[in-house]
Amino acid sequence: MYKQGSKIDEASTSQIKISVPIEGNALLEKVVKQINSNREIKTLWKVMNVNATGRLGITDHGATHFQIVSTIGLKIARIFEKKGVSFSVVTDFGLTKDHAEVIIFLASVMHDLGMSIHRRGHEEFSLFLSNNLLHEILGFLPVEERTVVISETLHAIISHRADGEPFTIEAGIVRIADSLDMTKGRSRISYSLGNIDIHSVSHNSIIKVEIEEGVKRAVEIKIVMTNPAGIFQVDDLMKEKLKGGGIENHIGVKAYLIDNGKEKLFKEYNL
Repeated sequence: MYKQGSKIDEASTSQIKISVPIEGNALLEKVVKQINSNREIKTLWKVMNVNATGRLGITDHGATHFQIVSTIGLKIARIFEKKGVSFSVVTDFGLTKDHAEVIIFLASVMHDLGMSIHRRGHEEFSLFLSNNLLHEILGFLPVEERTVVISETLHAIISHRADGEPFTIEAGIVRIADSLDMTKGRSRISYSLGNIDIHSVSHNSIIKVEIEEGVKRAVEIKIVMTNPAGIFQVDDLMKEKLKGGGIENHIGVKAYLIDNGKEKLFKEYNL
C-alpha cells in the first residue's frame, strides 16, 4: 500500500526542474512553467531513469538528459534564426519562431517518455504518452494552433529514433541535440556493463562538446576527445543523426584530439 512520504510522493518530484534561457519567448516561458509544475511528467522521468540506469545499466535518461538536450536544441535553433534558416512550422503553417522553440523544447523533454514502458520501441510508446500530456500543457492555445504544435512535436519525438527520417527543421534539431549529450559517461550509445573494448573506450573519450556560430555553415559543432577511439561516437553521430530535415546543410562538425595538451583537428565533417 502506498504511504505518504515514500520515494514517489510530491516532495520527491517537486525539486526536479528544467531551466532553459527564455530570451523573451513568452510562449516558451509559459510552457516551461507547465512542464515544471506537472507531477506526472516528472514522475515519468524518474521511472524512465530507474529503467535506464537501474535495470538496464545504460546511461542517464532522466531530467539531466532533458535539460542538456533542450538547452542544446534551443541554442542551435537560435543560431539558425540569427543566420536566416527558416523553421518548418513558420514556412508551412505561418506560425512563429516562438512556436518552433516550443516544439523543440517539448520534444526534447518528452522524446524518451516511452522508456518508462520499455527500451525496445520506446519512441513509439513516447508518442501516446506525450499526446495526452501535450493536450493538457497546450490547452491554452486555439485548437488549430494547438493541433499543429502537437503534431510537429510528435513528429520530432518519433524522428529521434535510428531510422527516424525527420522532415522538419525542428525535428532535425531535436535529433542532433539528443545525440550531442555524449560527453564522458553520457553517451547515447549503449554498451555492455564491464565490457572493456573499443566502444567502451570511445564512450569515455569525449570531454567537451561546443555549439557555436559557424562561418561556412550556420552552426559549427566542436567535439574534443582525449583518445582517437572517441571518433567512433562521432562517426555514429554523423551517419545516423545529422541527416534529415535539411539541417545537414547548415551544420558542420569538427572533432579535435588532445595532443600534448593542445587541441588538434582530427576529423572534419560536412555533409
